[in-house]
Amino acid sequence: MEPSPDLTRPDGSPLRVLVVDDEVNLAELVSMALRYEGWEVTAAHTGACAVAAAREVSPDAIVLDVMLPDFDGHEVLRRVRSVDPHVPVLFLTARDAVEDRVAGLTAGGDDYVTKPFSLEEVVARVRGLMRRTGARRATEHSVLTVGDLTLDEDSHEVFRDGDEIALTATEFELLRFLMRNPRRVMSKAQILDRVWHYDFGGQANVVELYISYLRKKVDAGREPMIHTMRGAGYVLKPAS
Repeated sequence: MEPSPDLTRPDGSPLRVLVVDDEVNLAELVSMALRYEGWEVTAAHTGACAVAAAREVSPDAIVLDVMLPDFDGHEVLRRVRSVDPHVPVLFLTARDAVEDRVAGLTAGGDDYVTKPFSLEEVVARVRGLMRRTGARRATEHSVLTVGDLTLDEDSHEVFRDGDEIALTATEFELLRFLMRNPRRVMSKAQILDRVWHYDFGGQANVVELYISYLRKKVDAGREPMIHTMRGAGYVLKPAS
């Protein structure tokens, strides 16, 4: 199923959802329902794995069970929000006491459903959360930051450690795509599709060429941020 245009990432790639539940079968059912919407889904079954996964994939929404085997969903939310203060969270709980619902929302959850629930309801709630979040973020001044590198999507200004970097239009689009997907290995095919918007076929070396241009401007004289993953693609991550 094709995702709705307003329910994709700014670069057009699928939205990412993290599903956290210690009931493996239930987590898989919810994940399948969300994947059917065209979203990219990651599942975790403990609090520790959930926090690690959130840092790895930078989800656009989290479906989070309150009761987990190591620490509860409220603690997961606290740790995740320390990195991404705005990610929307839908709590799942087997409890339907009013105080438990209030506790989840007080902890910073955006919505909740109680077990047993229908998969359609979970999908609808997640869709609603991401629409509201997307509408809010669309009105915000868009500045991407990875380590000491910043990119202003409105003014097209790029700075590294306070020094301005002049980029051509294509270099800017390439850097923006990499910065929107930090720490993720992006293949040449993905880059061609998102930056040039069509398949160059045998001319995939255009990606290598523009990566080299970016390196000369972004990494010159500094600890490198743009890395080649041989046989896989390229990744941008903060200098250690």
